Amino acid sequence: MFATDPSQGVPRARPAPPFDAWRTTQVYTDVIAAGLTTPEGVAVRQTQRLQNLLRYASRHSRYYANLFAGVDPASVALADLPVSRKRGLMSAFDDWVTDPALDLAALREFAADPSKVADPFLGRYVIWESSGSTGEPAIFVQDAAAMAVYDALEAIRRPANRLQDRWFDPLGLTERIVFVGALGGHFASTVSIERLRRLNPALQHTIRSLSFLMPMAELAERLEALDPTSIATYPTAAALLAAEQQAGKLSIHPREIWVGGENLSTAMREFISGVFDCPVVESYGASEFLTLASACRHGNLHLNTDWAVVEAVDNAGRPVPDGEVGQTTLVTNLANYVQPLIRYDLGDRTTLSHAGCACGSPFPVISVHGRDDEPLTLGASGVTLLPLALTTVLEEDAGLFDFQLIRRGPRDLLLRSALDGAEAEQALRRGRDALSAFLQSQGVAGVRITCRSDVTPTRGKSGKIPRILASGPG
Repeated sequence: MFATDPSQGVPRARPAPPFDAWRTTQVYTDVIAAGLTTPEGVAVRQTQRLQNLLRYASRHSRYYANLFAGVDPASVALADLPVSRKRGLMSAFDDWVTDPALDLAALREFAADPSKVADPFLGRYVIWESSGSTGEPAIFVQDAAAMAVYDALEAIRRPANRLQDRWFDPLGLTERIVFVGALGGHFASTVSIERLRRLNPALQHTIRSLSFLMPMAELAERLEALDPTSIATYPTAAALLAAEQQAGKLSIHPREIWVGGENLSTAMREFISGVFDCPVVESYGASEFLTLASACRHGNLHLNTDWAVVEAVDNAGRPVPDGEVGQTTLVTNLANYVQPLIRYDLGDRTTLSHAGCACGSPFPVISVHGRDDEPLTLGASGVTLLPLALTTVLEEDAGLFDFQLIRRGPRDLLLRSALDGAEAEQALRRGRDALSAFLQSQGVAGVRITCRSDVTPTRGKSGKIPRILASGPG
């Protein structure tokens, strides 16, 4: 837990995180105005900001100066620029960043100390690290100007499902918000929440954080004591809490569940919402851009295209037509000039739609289909199965959400869950039967599926649970 969390002891004095009040006011005003304009008005903002970013990056980043040699930022088409990836950028870190004072070794040392979460680096930067779910952890640096954009997008475009409550309490001071996540590192959500608590002392008692790495019985006890009106967490964690509530091991009555950071399937949303009898509010973001999209009252995720360019692309990095699923997603962050991200490969599979939404938003809709993870190859003939398909079968057909499916060989799968007791056995049996039927339909025969319950899942550094593993411990 954070040293400043009153629930964990006496708060210590900590340095104030980067915050620019004047810049924040300007951005808030623009974010409100952009939401009231047309798609064409949003496009004008995006184009201007993209040209400014390209011009700045070509002048102040040695990496992009070399990449853009002979290219006019004012006229180049974004789709003509090469795709950038985490490994290449991190290997060229010193050339990539636009502030020569940023030293990667010093940043990694800073990020290795959990006691410095939300502390300013060099007195002026917010630092967070990616989970390394793709095997390539990275460090991301934000200045006060970039944070002003993330703050405004989160505050202004967060859906008001409880509109009457917002009228009487616009600052949310009567809410009791609990973030359930990984607290042992400088992850974007963890840092952002602690930063808000430090910037506004009134939030010290309305926003709390709990680690989902603690024993479930302890987590349930702490949640019940805090009696949250809203819970912010990952979809898999929300589903696990819902399973505990359904089993009578947890008794809380939140009015909203906020989820992000992972794929949220329809079945998972309905399960969580049904158990807690409250809306499940989704957002889409990443360490590379904290608030890429927020859900409207109709449940559609609207991209913040005034501050980010998002492309659903094929394997060659070419944008796919509107309405088609891309093989991966590229993001260009128009807010961060310290560490420019231009056509950066997020690894998510998404679909973009500019057809409009009944809510009247000028922003396009994005559907997130999850990460383009390594497929599983099974059977004597080597049939390849997409992780998304396997996950969908277990969720939709078996109603199993807390699971890991591990390939131990071409004819050997391990399906395991942290659940225990008779309910776990029934859920795993349903999962095994659903998987067997799916494998048969795909022409895969003779695969042994072993089920194990009451097993602590293998987690990434951030604490997130990978659902499908190409190989792993038995």
